[in-house]
Amino acid sequence: MSDRLVSRRGFLGSSAVLAGTALAGCSGGSASGDDTIKLGVLEDRSGNFALVGDPKHKASLLAIEEINNNGGIDGKQIEVFDPDPQSDNQRYQELTRRMINQNNVDALWAGYSSATREAIRPIIDREDQLYFYTTQYEGGVCDKNVFAVGPTARQQLGSVLPYLVEEYGSDIYTIAADYNFGQLSADWVKVLANENNANVIGEEFIPLSNSQFGSTINRIQEADPDFVMSMLVGANHTSFYEQKASAGLEVPIGTSTAMAQGYEHRRLDPPAMANIYAGVNYMEEIPTQRNTEEGGFVDRYYEKFPDAPYLNEEAENNYFSIYMYKQAVEQAGTTEQGEVKAALESGITYGAPEAPEDEEIRLVPETHHVDHHMWVMRADEEHNIEAVDDRVIPETFLKDTVGCDLTQEDEETQYTPQDYYEEAG
Repeated sequence: MSDRLVSRRGFLGSSAVLAGTALAGCSGGSASGDDTIKLGVLEDRSGNFALVGDPKHKASLLAIEEINNNGGIDGKQIEVFDPDPQSDNQRYQELTRRMINQNNVDALWAGYSSATREAIRPIIDREDQLYFYTTQYEGGVCDKNVFAVGPTARQQLGSVLPYLVEEYGSDIYTIAADYNFGQLSADWVKVLANENNANVIGEEFIPLSNSQFGSTINRIQEADPDFVMSMLVGANHTSFYEQKASAGLEVPIGTSTAMAQGYEHRRLDPPAMANIYAGVNYMEEIPTQRNTEEGGFVDRYYEKFPDAPYLNEEAENNYFSIYMYKQAVEQAGTTEQGEVKAALESGITYGAPEAPEDEEIRLVPETHHVDHHMWVMRADEEHNIEAVDDRVIPETFLKDTVGCDLTQEDEETQYTPQDYYEEAG
């Protein structure tokens, strides 16, 4: 397995943002009343999504600690409420109500899966709660209260699929998780294939409980595609990569889910992830100065959490969105949620670790999504990671195709590619 791109050097930079003050509201600490800004962070540290949720929680605490140690938000310290939802959607609903009605949080970060988001979104909308959803997802949520700051399927697949068509050919075989995310992502594969003069020659939806992929691998071999698009998720689906390597399936695989979230290239023995191409906005190995330089994002994360196994895609999304929230509150001069939403809709930008040094990512006012700097990251036979392509990909579906404009009209809708593209049907 490859070593980390950067060492675990102690962070000795002049900012010293990690020294000193304990995090308000964590580990038994609590800040007081009107002098604090209250944030809810509901991320899974146990249960089915703990592997991907725990880094989200950790990166949130890092951002909050840095902000508190540098004077807080408008001089106020952040108090965080962060019970473990345990990957249980009913518990998410209960905790969301508690965050809003008992803890009176000024903003909420919550959930990994689209199913979780949709379980709590009715509560969010009923209460007009400012909510950040940070997972890469299928896309299409146009909601006045939701800031979906992770990359969409159109951004992730739109980075890796055209690259693979150019490199390997036009015949595609799709395998995806059999629920909302996987099905809509597969629809996006069909849309993007059509836009890039490619063909989907096979498509399979795999139940989340399935961990045996022999028949799927046989069908892929029989179809002989130029590459596979994989939107598999969860612990059971991880076994596909080991089984395809054992079966000698060497076809290139593009993905929006593997490596960046569950760091399979670290957890599985080579060559399970050989020739996997991930379309992502962030991985720990992203070669930007903000990410990998001494004292950069990766160093600061491991200085605070030296035993953490990986810094994943969603963790960066939690991190930069908390800083975007800080900017919005300071611009608005208040934590009143309507005014903070309006400030966020003014076009907040931030120099996130995913972006090269001369670039900032932008929160799109009309859609509450982000125009991300996207990367295509490839694993070789030893699971070393290299960046093979990168560029900014705007989130165009909601803004240009749907016409979502939350600055002009309140909505609480999720749109799908089938609503607009015949080939997605």
